[in-house]
Amino acid sequence: MLLRMYLRWCETRGFEVFVIDHLPGEEAGVKNVTFTVTGPYAYGYLKSENGIHRMVRVSPFDATGRRHTSFASVSVYPEVDTDIQIDIQDKDVRIDTFRASGPGGQHVNKTSSAIRITHFPTGIVVQCQNEKSQHRNKDMAFKVLRARIYELEKGKLDEKKQKLHENQKDISWGSQIRSYVFNPYRLVKDHRTNVEVGNLDKVMDGGIDPFIDAFLRIKK
Repeated sequence: MLLRMYLRWCETRGFEVFVIDHLPGEEAGVKNVTFTVTGPYAYGYLKSENGIHRMVRVSPFDATGRRHTSFASVSVYPEVDTDIQIDIQDKDVRIDTFRASGPGGQHVNKTSSAIRITHFPTGIVVQCQNEKSQHRNKDMAFKVLRARIYELEKGKLDEKKQKLHENQKDISWGSQIRSYVFNPYRLVKDHRTNVEVGNLDKVMDGGIDPFIDAFLRIKK
């Protein structure tokens, strides 16, 4: 039901949806589904849906007609470019040459073949003096510099992903961000903004803009 709600919302906005993974439930419904949404400010809107959603209804699978409470976890992530591009500008580095120390014979001691590169934006300093050729030392030093910048940027991406998980609570009573009540009354309430919508059918047909709008306003 949540999947259909989001698909209908995307349809009304003209957003493109691509289902990456779909795992049906054991008896009915969906156990897990992953999909991408492409459109203007898609993540900006849908980040409001990240959290636990609670539904109260008379289960169609219960012959006694009892009310059941169900929970579903919705995770929303921005598309992150994992292909990290390392572009080192000439203005961002200082290259120093110096005489190599240690073993290596007369050539190493008499020529300034060793290379030290300082990368100003990150403060990373690398040097190479193992090769007799200044050109080869420079190439090796830049290779090491790119590797260290890559690790630094990768760490930033991992930290960003971790922050996205911090607000995700356990799937349990009291942790829900929104409740969809089908019985004994019909109401959808967002517990973060206290916005309530009595037209349950409209909400389940993709009418979640009131909740998105209210969430974005309190986040300004």
